Parts: sequence; structure tokens; C-alpha cells
Amino acid sequence: MLHEHRDAIAELRQKDAHFVRVFDKHNDLDHEITNLENSHADQFTIETKKKEKLKLKDEIYSMIVKYKAEK
Repeated sequence: MLHEHRDAIAELRQKDAHFVRVFDKHNDLDHEITNLENSHADQFTIETKKKEKLKLKDEIYSMIVKYKAEK
């Protein structure tokens, strides 16, 4: 995820507790979605989790852009 921003992500993980929470929640959802897909869970549940994950990714990206602009 957002590999081209790896350096900024590493810096934000060191400096911003909110960023860490959002980033970790995104990663947790990624694993949860994989497990749901592997267990052939309800498609509605999977899609709901994917939408939540996408919102978190957008939030992460916004924080990265803001951080880079302030550097």
C-alpha cells in the first residue's frame, strides 16, 4: 500500500500516534478481508469491510500529502 510513500509512512509512524492507529486499522482490515474471503463469508460483509478499508486508505493518503507539504 502506497509503496512510493514508504519513507513518509515510516516517519509518520514514528511521530503521529493517530497515523499509527489508522494505518494499523487498515492493515488489520486487510487481514480480516483475506480471512473472510478464504472462508467464503457473506459478500456483503466483505464489501462493507473493503469500503471501510478504502476510507482508511484515503485518510492515510491525505495525512501523507499534508505531512509532505509541511516538510
